[in-house]
Amino acid sequence: MSELILIGNTFPLSLIRRRVVIEVTTREALLSELSGHGVKSFWGHANTLSAVNAWLGVDVTPDVARPAVSLTPELLPQLDGQVFRRCFVLSPDYRPGYRPAIGIEVGHEDILGWQVLEMTWDD
Repeated sequence: MSELILIGNTFPLSLIRRRVVIEVTTREALLSELSGHGVKSFWGHANTLSAVNAWLGVDVTPDVARPAVSLTPELLPQLDGQVFRRCFVLSPDYRPGYRPAIGIEVGHEDILGWQVLEMTWDD
């Protein structure tokens, strides 16, 4: 494996401290990127892991529950001492009119699919 792909269900905007480009991409493009690479996950919602793993066909379960991304002195994201210039964020597409209640776990029946965003930090 040549590089790890950072992936999560959200990215904290408070950690964006330098120019980043966010683009909508596809499941197929993400799978192409994952081919031959490992995954470093910071997935925070355990209840949606089985749904995203099934949709993606790749296990994005993190090494520990709710790992926290931090920043390097160069303001790039890092996780477990590894620095990343790219991150993929997968967020659920809910059924029409559905808005998750505070403190309530989202059921798989409420997730229709997934939105894939690619974040890239410039030099």
